[in-house]
Amino acid sequence: QVQLVESGGGLVQAGDSLRLSCVVSGRTFSRYVMGWFRQAPGKEREFVANVGLIDTMTRYADSLKGRFTISRDNAKNTVYLQMNSLKPEDTAAYYCAAKTDPLYKVSGAYDYWGQGTQVTVSS
Repeated sequence: QVQLVESGGGLVQAGDSLRLSCVVSGRTFSRYVMGWFRQAPGKEREFVANVGLIDTMTRYADSLKGRFTISRDNAKNTVYLQMNSLKPEDTAAYYCAAKTDPLYKVSGAYDYWGQGTQVTVSS
C-alpha cells in the first residue's frame, strides 16, 4: 500500500507563491511517476503537472507552463509543486497521485492519491 500526504496549501494573495509537498510512503518512491491535479468547487478534477521516474521528465498543463514547476527528490520520497504568480483562478484543492511508468495526464490512470491540500488565492 502506498500512502501520499500533501502539505503546503494555504490562503495567499494574487501574485504570491506557494510550494506544495507530497510525501510518499509504503513502497519504493523511485518506482512511481508522480502527478499533481487540482479540483475547484463545481469543476472536474484537472491535470496540473507530472514528473517521470527521473526529474528531467516533466509535463504541464498548457495554461500553467511557466508559472508552475514540478520536481521530485527520491532521497526524501517527496514530490513538489512550486507555484508562482498565483491567480484567483488557481484556487482549488490540490492532489498528488502516483502510478507506475509511463507518464499519463489522465487522472484515472493513477493508482494512489493523497487527501488533498487547499490553495486559496484572494484578489
